[in-house]
Amino acid sequence: MAKKLIITIARQYGSGGREIGEKVAELLGIPLYDKEIINEAASKGELHLETVKRVDEVAANSLLYTLAMGSNTFGSAMSFGYKMPINDKLFLLQSDVIRGYAAEGSCVIIGRCADYVLRDEPNLFRLFIHGDLDHRKARVAQRHPDLKPSGVIDAINKTDRRRASYYNFYTGNKWGRFEHYDLIVNSSTLGIDGSAHMIASCARELMAED
Repeated sequence: MAKKLIITIARQYGSGGREIGEKVAELLGIPLYDKEIINEAASKGELHLETVKRVDEVAANSLLYTLAMGSNTFGSAMSFGYKMPINDKLFLLQSDVIRGYAAEGSCVIIGRCADYVLRDEPNLFRLFIHGDLDHRKARVAQRHPDLKPSGVIDAINKTDRRRASYYNFYTGNKWGRFEHYDLIVNSSTLGIDGSAHMIASCARELMAED
């Protein structure tokens, strides 16, 4: 039997990170978790799903909360009697959901600081997917044909800033820094399929019994 492996994927917008994750999961025959995390967290916390979707992967802006608790410390938040921002509550709920998925067995998890949440997991394979700007612009334009070229660039920059802000706020680490990942892949080099096959090959090596 193959060893358990949890694959986490952080990604630049337009790099195809989610699609790569889907193909990796398919090649390895393991589940992929992305939007399911939001749905289960909303259900677990009895939160309105549409409200949760609006704050998914968005950092809280409470300066008072940050000063009181530290930017990435949430374990005893409720003991302060402070009403936790919905962003922070969602992060905690999603973290619980992510740990539950990891406990069940091998899987691929997209975004949501999963590499940090599972930092004590011994069987972790942390990926960061990026891409050349021209390739990313083409992918975003294809996905959103209504956007003008300037709108495509704006969408890329805003989404990447949001993801970086979320990751940096809740982990205290720097999004995209090589030392926080086991493998950084430029999807523009091998494409979506080639990148997925390369990652799956690496994963099989890690999952192989000694």
